[in-house]
Amino acid sequence: MEAFDAGAIRAAMPTPAISGGTAADRIADALGTPNPIVYGERANVTTFVVRRFVDRGLLVDLSTNPDGTLHHPDQVAEVGHQEDLADLVAADTPLAPEQAAARLRVRRADFDHMVRLGWVRSPQSIEVRFGISRAGAIDVALYTTASVDAVVPTHPKVDWEQLRFRTRARGRPRTKGAVRVVGGTNRGTRRRTPRGM
Repeated sequence: MEAFDAGAIRAAMPTPAISGGTAADRIADALGTPNPIVYGERANVTTFVVRRFVDRGLLVDLSTNPDGTLHHPDQVAEVGHQEDLADLVAADTPLAPEQAAARLRVRRADFDHMVRLGWVRSPQSIEVRFGISRAGAIDVALYTTASVDAVVPTHPKVDWEQLRFRTRARGRPRTKGAVRVVGGTNRGTRRRTPRGM
């Protein structure tokens, strides 16, 4: 797509711009999977996807606010008619680090190492709050599904099966009835006695 002048578009608009959240709702409706209207339920299309559409050049952000986006409603409707819209939304769906590691079937520590190596990059992070105070807020990096899916094919020299085997081996639960030895003794555990003794 060609470059857009946001000010010229805003001045020529007969209707007001819509927010990124409303754009996400309209894209979800176009897919036939409307976003839930009940607060707290998982949305099918999020503002993260809308921002990735801006990055792709499919939508123009008419806002100067870094915390939110505004879009021309006709342009959003045009995007809703794309034949490959479902594939685009699926590729741009956000994954938190734990979800990305699970999708790759690796440990979270291994995924964090891939991030440090630059194999996958986060285009956006969100602030997650615990309770009502901002004191417990943390930033969580989000990754696109497409960027996570591209890690394996772009790094064919990595022995992915061995890495995934390590993940399964370390995540294996302890055998039932096993005795855990702490500091050379079995303090804090039950001792198993063979039958008949």
